[in-house]
Amino acid sequence: MQRVRLSSEQAPVHKLGDSQMTLSPKFRLAVIQPSIFNPSSELELSLRGEPLIPGLPDDVALNCLLRLPVQSHSACRAVCKRWHLLLGSKERFFTRRKELGFKDPWLFVFAFHKCTGKIQWQVLDLTHLSWHTIPSMPCKDKVCPLGFRCISIPREGTLFVCGGMVSDVDCPLDLVLKYEMQKNRWTVMNRMITARSFFASGVIDGMIYVAGGNSADLFELDSAEVLDPMNGSWHSIASMGTNMASYDAAVLNGKLLVTEGWLWPFYVSPRGQVYDPRTDNWESMAVGLREGWTGSSVVVYGHLFVVSELERMKLKVYDLDTDSWEPIEGPPLPEQICKPFAVNACDCRIYVVGRNLHVAVGYISRINQKSSSEKWRFGVQWHVVDAPDYFSDLTPSSSQVLFA
Repeated sequence: MQRVRLSSEQAPVHKLGDSQMTLSPKFRLAVIQPSIFNPSSELELSLRGEPLIPGLPDDVALNCLLRLPVQSHSACRAVCKRWHLLLGSKERFFTRRKELGFKDPWLFVFAFHKCTGKIQWQVLDLTHLSWHTIPSMPCKDKVCPLGFRCISIPREGTLFVCGGMVSDVDCPLDLVLKYEMQKNRWTVMNRMITARSFFASGVIDGMIYVAGGNSADLFELDSAEVLDPMNGSWHSIASMGTNMASYDAAVLNGKLLVTEGWLWPFYVSPRGQVYDPRTDNWESMAVGLREGWTGSSVVVYGHLFVVSELERMKLKVYDLDTDSWEPIEGPPLPEQICKPFAVNACDCRIYVVGRNLHVAVGYISRINQKSSSEKWRFGVQWHVVDAPDYFSDLTPSSSQVLFA
């Protein structure tokens, strides 16, 4: 198992616009004149004769500069006026990256201080392994971090934070916030139809679905609704048919899978529901699927994997044909990753963020079939990215992967 050490000296946490980082929640963009944001401005036109990098065509030089780590932008802006134009605005920098097809993954971790409960986002650049912060969410109430649900549309570089609960009065919220990485800012969206906390969520064909959860009177809900992110409108969908708060949820084969998980004292089998948006219909989850769902889930290679909170933290995969779970080959989750943890996936990699924000990266491999009739087998190898020491009081609530 490979380990990557990121000490507080080697990897300072940066704001996504300032390499001189303080852990203040405040955020200010570099002060750039409005005309500079316009590619056809007179100022930029006057600098066209000055090469971005002497000896290189501008298109090649731009391709190089757009690969610069964000934490180096503050120093690089001082090189010349054209570099200042490109690197002085994160919105412009990420816009140009998008135009040229650059897509690097960033791991967004929604965390809270274990003593004060204060919420914050920490962002790990998965290419350069450096930590950054983003603007604070426009959420004034003292909230329970675990009551929110975070949903992302990775390739568009956007994430949504929905619902939640005011912690001192146990009152659920209908709040909806949108973060756009390209603009590095939050937007308040239209509120959900029903205030809810601890609910299921997922993205299917670009639409955001939420279901169940706890209501204002602390009873479990059976209602569900869907958000169209393009126009910001919510509308109701079929009710679940059973009142249920969600332990975990996943989207598999175009369907939303919702489980309430095992509840103490484990006498009663957990309930689970499956929603098909094509028919607007819910059905009961298969027995083997819901009874073996004992951890946080991700979908990789079109299969449902669970990082089990039992069974020595092993990774297991669901077999649809036999309605059973099977452990995959490879070691269990590394010992440095302590519960509670947040799990997400991108392509063939699983990211497990544990207490203190240490991150385990699992590389999922498909093991060749000996014959066409044989089932796919999977293996995993882990390596750990240790977090800076000053994250030692942080606990993850959710993690999302965005591209920019």
